[in-house]
Amino acid sequence: MPGYELIGSEELAEIQDVFAHGGVLFRHGFDALRNDCYKVRQFEQEFAAKMGIKHALAVTSGTAALRVALAALGIGPGDEVITQSFTFVATAEAIIESRATPVCAEIDTTLNMDPDDLLRKITPRTKAVIVVHMLGTPARLPEIAEICRRKNLVLIEDTAWGCGGNLQGKPLGTWGDVGTFSFDFAKTMTTGEGGMVVFGDEDVWKKAAAWHDHGHENNPAVPRWEDTRASSGFNYRMMELQGAVGIAQLKKLSGVVEAQRRNRDSLWQAISDLPGIQPRAVPQGAYDTADALVFLVPDNPAALRCREGLLAAGLATKILPEAYTWHFAGTWKHMPELVAAHGGNLDTAFPRSNAILSRAVSLPVGVKLAEDVPSRARRAIEKAMKS
Repeated sequence: MPGYELIGSEELAEIQDVFAHGGVLFRHGFDALRNDCYKVRQFEQEFAAKMGIKHALAVTSGTAALRVALAALGIGPGDEVITQSFTFVATAEAIIESRATPVCAEIDTTLNMDPDDLLRKITPRTKAVIVVHMLGTPARLPEIAEICRRKNLVLIEDTAWGCGGNLQGKPLGTWGDVGTFSFDFAKTMTTGEGGMVVFGDEDVWKKAAAWHDHGHENNPAVPRWEDTRASSGFNYRMMELQGAVGIAQLKKLSGVVEAQRRNRDSLWQAISDLPGIQPRAVPQGAYDTADALVFLVPDNPAALRCREGLLAAGLATKILPEAYTWHFAGTWKHMPELVAAHGGNLDTAFPRSNAILSRAVSLPVGVKLAEDVPSRARRAIEKAMKS
């Protein structure tokens, strides 16, 4: 839970700067009042530079980022979008809100999309793939990107957990046609709520920028109230105070990821020799964000014992094994579109994913780690594995 751990004077200074320059909280216009202070615009430019890409668009949440991406890419009724069975509900919700059909592929031992099952799930109606870097570990992007290239599919990266990570030196979120990010309060960097979309294609960026602002093209030749538009849209604009916080948080991102990786390694070193523990698979060349330390145990009872032992020791788990109903498509019976896409029965739709997730344990990793946490975690897990 990193970003919010480091909120302090830098974020406050950026917010105060907004008020020192006129207090305009809206991202557009009011030029005479704001004294050239455009925090959201600055945040977008600095984020794009950090990711080594030309265009970025700040939005209200990671979910909004996905919805805006799908709209800008023209995904809609009649289209199928394949994502993975282990993700947050928002990934499927964005597809449904686009009036497209959500289809989920199985995961492999990276706990991300299985490229082989992705290939099996593609149909003539498939238009896009949303791959997710769950809990900070990159998906198998080279294989997935190659499948998308061969099948002429749009690739979207849901990088909600992967901000600041890379694979083979290329930042996560920039492998696909579009990358999306979340800045909610528990993410690697935070603006409280908020998100970002990055683009490899300028035309898609322009469509997204208009669509997230009711269709406004922000044409410099006319006032905003006479603005041109080429489509309808919705309101997913980020406000200036969020942009201000984002500017300060972005400067801390590399340090946050480095600290998380150190702390994750300390936790793993403390437990890695325990019998029955298998590390999560990581693609070659991955620089993960270490949002969590994930490992597999022999079965679900062992995973539950690990959680109980950690809680008794005053520690915790994250999503796995206690809360994967919010993150596993096999439990989303409240989504009729998803149920129908998988033959009307989610209970048996993702057997491999269920087998992996049911025996997975995830320890939260943050910037700050008390010195005794690794040893306490070891004692709790060692006792659970012996029970």
